[in-house]
Amino acid sequence: MRKVIVAMSLSAAFLSAESDAPKRLQAAADVFKEVMGIPDKSIPQDLLNKAQCIVIVPGLKKGAFIVGAKYGKGFLSCRHKSGAGWSAPGAVRVEGGSFGFQIGGSETDVIMLVMNRSGMNRLLSTKFTLGGDATVAAGPVGRSTQAETDAAMTAEILTWSRARGLFAGISLSGATLREDSDWNNDLYGRKITNREIVTSTIASPAPAKPLLAELNRYSSRK
Repeated sequence: MRKVIVAMSLSAAFLSAESDAPKRLQAAADVFKEVMGIPDKSIPQDLLNKAQCIVIVPGLKKGAFIVGAKYGKGFLSCRHKSGAGWSAPGAVRVEGGSFGFQIGGSETDVIMLVMNRSGMNRLLSTKFTLGGDATVAAGPVGRSTQAETDAAMTAEILTWSRARGLFAGISLSGATLREDSDWNNDLYGRKITNREIVTSTIASPAPAKPLLAELNRYSSRK
């Protein structure tokens, strides 16, 4: 009974937060900036340069892992076909999956890099499962990718998480990503899919500017 009450409380909290998309965009920008600013412990720059898309889900809540409720909302962005700059952001929800030893953290930030067109197509579907519909591996940490494993080299999606100040690659096999149509509607003022957002020249909403500025700042490094 207690779990049911907790689950209902979490669900109510997420529902009330459906208009919080602008604030969460800023949180996503902050997460990316902080992670990339960690000396010698960030996402390898050459992987970021090669990535087709990125997903950032800030502040997943611990209680949701326990009761299996919907537990994360964030954003994706993909490179423009020209390779210059990143698309306007689309909203996503993350459900299920295991965070291993970091499950005890009060909050966990998640970053995913989609490394090829196949992974991008899966990401832009209505729903897909990491490790099921798409191959996934824990991403390496550091300034170079010399220590990459074969799995990391061939995976469609690489994943990292940050909890209690620790940033590390971690497998999210079993987690499901869904398009969040409510937040897309909030941000763009109409019904629009993530595929439409990232494959068109639609203007980014004003709250997305800090996130795109950070993505372009680091992705332009050589």
